[in-house]
Amino acid sequence: MKKILITGGSGLIGKAVTSYLQKNGYEVAWLSRSPKKKKQKSFRWDVQKETLDQEALVWCDGIIHLAGAGVADKRWTEKRKKEILDSRTQSTRLLFEGLQKLEKKPEVFVSASAVGYYGIDTAGELMKEESPVGSGFLAEVVSSWETEISPINTLGIRTVMLRTGIVLDRRGGALAEMLKPPVATPLGSGKQYMSWIHLEDMVALYAYALTHPLEGIYNAVAPHPVSNFDLTKAASKAKGKPFLPIPVPAFLLKMVLGEMADMVVGGNKVSSEKIEQTGFNFKYPYIKDALLDIYK
Repeated sequence: MKKILITGGSGLIGKAVTSYLQKNGYEVAWLSRSPKKKKQKSFRWDVQKETLDQEALVWCDGIIHLAGAGVADKRWTEKRKKEILDSRTQSTRLLFEGLQKLEKKPEVFVSASAVGYYGIDTAGELMKEESPVGSGFLAEVVSSWETEISPINTLGIRTVMLRTGIVLDRRGGALAEMLKPPVATPLGSGKQYMSWIHLEDMVALYAYALTHPLEGIYNAVAPHPVSNFDLTKAASKAKGKPFLPIPVPAFLLKMVLGEMADMVVGGNKVSSEKIEQTGFNFKYPYIKDALLDIYK
């Protein structure tokens, strides 16, 4: 298996996965609405128009599906919530329909998913893959998304879903946003759990899922979740930024962010046991080591 097709390739995780795979001898292509503008080998698709260059699916041996509108990019208006949901479900359906038409199908389909499946705030209860779906907008999105992914397995394609936590990297994502203000402060109660993963481990997990006989759902989180307070404090120390131990109240966050505040006020404590039992080793199991590497 040497040819990997990636959706959402120009995002934080997509770029990192592309770079890693190419360094390790894979050919990588992206699905893109504007393939001619990309330096990366790309095929055309347009999820809204429901068009997909079938040649992309013929070309590849495996697919990594990362496409989806950013959940934290814009305020959650009804229109934006529809975009967040549709970008995931419709893109997956488009891929399924294309894969159905193939005589020779790819060997593996690895899709992003999210720990938002477990709900807005699950307090201190440890969430495992078999835990029930939670409540709230993100849980609805992830549940619908996984429902669209599952039928790909019926085509005889090994299918893996990685329920991703907060991906930590200096260049973007949650960490960059947390440390944007001049002084770092915890959010909401500060006691809510944050299940995180270093970008390098996230990339390694995608590569691992391509080459190992995984099937079904796995939590993509480091083994040691931490509270929002502890993560903010450790991150500000690693970056050399002032830390104020007085949390920003939840009501203020809701005034500013609206319903999107649920993402930072709530949290999940998520287990990595299932993926570790397959033999996957995290390079950064502890937050201190992860942050030291990120801000070295």
